[in-house]
Amino acid sequence: PPVTRGAAPRLSSDSLKGRVFEANLADLNKDEDQAFRKMYLECEEVQGMYCLTNFYGMSFTTDKLRSLVRKWQSLIEAHMDVKTTDGYVLRLFCIGFTRKRPNQLKKTCYATAAQIKAIRGKMREVMVRESSTVELKELVNKFIPEVIGKEVEKACQGIFPLQNVFVRKAKILRKPKFDMVKLLEIHGDVGAEDTGKMIDGSEKVDPLGVGKKVEVDDDEGPAKKAVVGDN
Repeated sequence: PPVTRGAAPRLSSDSLKGRVFEANLADLNKDEDQAFRKMYLECEEVQGMYCLTNFYGMSFTTDKLRSLVRKWQSLIEAHMDVKTTDGYVLRLFCIGFTRKRPNQLKKTCYATAAQIKAIRGKMREVMVRESSTVELKELVNKFIPEVIGKEVEKACQGIFPLQNVFVRKAKILRKPKFDMVKLLEIHGDVGAEDTGKMIDGSEKVDPLGVGKKVEVDDDEGPAKKAVVGDN
């Protein structure tokens, strides 16, 4: 909703702080292959016309999740609370599916209850290992190439072969005290002034905007001919 003026005196920036924006990763990175991932960004600071946001959560689109679920295989899910080195506590949800072994003739590839329990343990172990040694920014960068999912597949190779292993959802449970310097480091040059670019001094454009360009000769002053644009 828009920022409206109420009866009590209040800054419009205070109304924006704390808002959560949903954005598709395909729009953020201009890559349609990442359209199944939704990112949630929380506004933590307002500088002029810019809202400085930080990671708030991530999830999959419904159609992506539905497309992964199929017959003749086992679905395995696990979740774990992890803490990054900069003090963020997140809950990660991992999903994976069993697949056929090489040269398997049997139609189904169901895992037993003991195998599913062991795979869940490996999922939690990998999520803690990959998250507890990095900061939030590096952890979010691991979600996009699905580093954690590939590590889970490797770890579970000896238990049961897996496919389509993803961190399907992540949400922040607790975060450290707000640090403005840290937020500005994430955003880099946001708010930098646009100083324009240098132009070639040998060409001048008519300020009246009629499309007439005057060429300048360094030796003889203004050029003897003018080029008139199409009307």
